[in-house]
Amino acid sequence: MAEGALAASDTCVKRHIRRETTGAAVLGFNMADVDLNLLPALDALLAEGSVAGAARRLGLSESAMSRTLARLRAATGDPLLVRAGRGMAPTPRADELRDRARQAAHEAQAILRPAPAQLDLARFERTFTIRANEGFVEAFAARLVASARAQAPGVRFRFAPKPDKDVRPLREGMIDLEVGVLGDSGPEVRVQALFRDRFVGVVQEGHALAAASDVTPALYAAYGHVVASRRGRAHGPVDEALAALGLARRVIVVVPGFPAALAVARASDLIALATESFFTAAQERQATPAAAGLRSFVLPVATPEITVSQMWHPRMDADPAHRWLRGVVVAACRPVGQQ
Repeated sequence: MAEGALAASDTCVKRHIRRETTGAAVLGFNMADVDLNLLPALDALLAEGSVAGAARRLGLSESAMSRTLARLRAATGDPLLVRAGRGMAPTPRADELRDRARQAAHEAQAILRPAPAQLDLARFERTFTIRANEGFVEAFAARLVASARAQAPGVRFRFAPKPDKDVRPLREGMIDLEVGVLGDSGPEVRVQALFRDRFVGVVQEGHALAAASDVTPALYAAYGHVVASRRGRAHGPVDEALAALGLARRVIVVVPGFPAALAVARASDLIALATESFFTAAQERQATPAAAGLRSFVLPVATPEITVSQMWHPRMDADPAHRWLRGVVVAACRPVGQQ
């Protein structure tokens, strides 16, 4: 749309807004005047920040999206997006509405989408995105995918990295499920505990601690250590527990994940720290080269127990496919023999 035509449209919209808001003040709010079809358009416009971007996102022409923007301006009593150089800038009201519009659009789609009476797994096709750390993916992804595809061959999975505990990807529908230790999720996230875990020490078979009947805190601290941290941190709960005893360990190597930590321990005299679930799963399937030739032992200091959970947004509660996915994840996390 030409800038002159857009400016003229803005002028007409402003007049319309004045008439609409004046009428609303006199007549009061009427639900019959609310067009819920505008919600996806509002979400797209505020997310894209432009008429052209929103039009592409919804598969509409720019002229149609421009008319929809005019209707939204009239409905909200606010310009929402205003010309700023070659682009458009959101008004304060638009900034305020952005997250609410996204959530409302998702909720409306979930409510109004027909739910099948029964999920036909043999013909079901869908891609699920699960955000989890490397340890969970290494330990459980193979079992999860095999079980899921045995039931629903058309299902696909995308495992996304988990750099933090931000719940925004769940809130915005960027992922279907998050697996990990619960952070500050807020009341809008559903949580189901999958299993409880703990850290163990891991050393190569020829290490002095591999045959030790009693690994004391002092003996544990006497060796060098390799730790896994996606944030590059060398200090953690183990160090706090040792400090309470007047001891400190020497962290020689920091790696991003457990597979690398086990590989380093296998090739050196360093002690690795890994979750028991990861080490046990790696030994069971013998798919991780670093798991061969290693022995684990109970840490000589107490560390907090880890509860691994699956988390999802409430809008997915009633979705049959998502309920099935959650069941598959629960089953995959059961100990072998209890599948």
